[in-house]
Amino acid sequence: MNFSSNLGVLRLLALIEGISYLALGLTMPLKYYYEMPMPNKIVGMAHGFLFIAYCIMVFLVNQDKKWNLKINFYAYLASLIPFGTFVADAKIFKKEQEKEVTA
Repeated sequence: MNFSSNLGVLRLLALIEGISYLALGLTMPLKYYYEMPMPNKIVGMAHGFLFIAYCIMVFLVNQDKKWNLKINFYAYLASLIPFGTFVADAKIFKKEQEKEVTA
């Protein structure tokens, strides 16, 4: 993964944001079943920050790449679905980065 471009940063954020989303699924039982809210609060705040950063990076990359409405829709939708950012990286972002390398 090349991090020297906005697309590379987006790919990294997609990975980390996806992991934070899944981590919320682990901290929710701690909060509600074991009355330990602090792990959920920390992971939730981190996930919120990463979610916003991901959406901003999708916007910035779209400005560079001039993606069509369909690609934009799926890139943003991916942030709302568990495992979505992993799929978006594999199906959209990785292919776009490969185009950059070959061009």
